[in-house]
Amino acid sequence: MQVLNRSFRGVDRTTDVLSFPQTDVGHQSSAPGSKHCILGDIVINLQKTHRQATEYGHSFYEELNRLLIHGLLHLIGYDHETTGYDEKKMKKKEKELLKNLR
Repeated sequence: MQVLNRSFRGVDRTTDVLSFPQTDVGHQSSAPGSKHCILGDIVINLQKTHRQATEYGHSFYEELNRLLIHGLLHLIGYDHETTGYDEKKMKKKEKELLKNLR
């Protein structure tokens, strides 16, 4: 994860989740006539997932779901690193989606 983070984001440290959009947000690729689209790829650091689950006091799968949702939100255009407002907006949506999984 550190190599991916350094190569694609220029950040030389490990991370818990990375998202790689297939195309620009709003221009998702799909086969002609298809109702499906490919948003991109999400890479999750499973070792970090386990550590964070223990640290946050919830199960591995709860943390995995949180990271998957976090990565998905990035793929559809959310970005918590731009402004405080955007960070709050993304965290609110993350909590909403996690609540709906339960």
